[in-house]
Amino acid sequence: MLAIIGGSGLSKLGNMQVTGRKVARTPYGEPSGALTLGRIGACDVIFLARHGHGHTIAPHEVNYRANLWALKDAGALEVLSVASVGAIRAALAPGSLVLPHQIVDYTWGRPATYFEGEGVPVNHIDFTEPYSRSLRAKIREAAGACGERLVDGAVYATTQGPRLETAAEIDRLERDGADLVGMTGMPEAALAREISLEYAAIAVVANYAAGRADSKQAIALESIAAVLEAAMDRVRRIIEELCK
Repeated sequence: MLAIIGGSGLSKLGNMQVTGRKVARTPYGEPSGALTLGRIGACDVIFLARHGHGHTIAPHEVNYRANLWALKDAGALEVLSVASVGAIRAALAPGSLVLPHQIVDYTWGRPATYFEGEGVPVNHIDFTEPYSRSLRAKIREAAGACGERLVDGAVYATTQGPRLETAAEIDRLERDGADLVGMTGMPEAALAREISLEYAAIAVVANYAAGRADSKQAIALESIAAVLEAAMDRVRRIIEELCK
């Protein structure tokens, strides 16, 4: 079963035939909201809005452990994350869809593992490739089949938020090799790996990062919604193709 975690700009899936909703309880607290169950094409699908109903949960406040646990408990085997990001690499213009292959984690203070607490054995996961190779290939093939351009490969820098970054911070991320910047990539990817979920992401470029291109002086926040609305229609087409 495929689970889809929707980020900013994707709070619901209009192409999903909803069959039910499930209020989940986990050992790690409550997820961001009820799970929406249904079908897209030939796939059974679970949808969860990462930021909750009405987009009220900030990136550093998301209960990532509960979210992933609830999806796994509901039968998910694969998780497709959809996240809005800022572009550091000049070629990734607003509206671009990107399939990242690597992550650099700059977050702090977020519960980032299931393996902690008294009596719980330490568990070291291999995280050389943070995204599932097989799920990335499926997404790449789906994009090609429906004619949607998807940039294959990028380094996603995950920052703490909820504020956007300074121009100097973006310069630092670029020196570190990052192509994209967002706030929700971690610990989500690592937690998925810990509980054996195949996990990959489509990053939707909402704007250029601070100090870049038309964001050189300031980021035009008022233009982001329109960019995301158009881009998310393309994401939905890729998901429909993925579910054939």
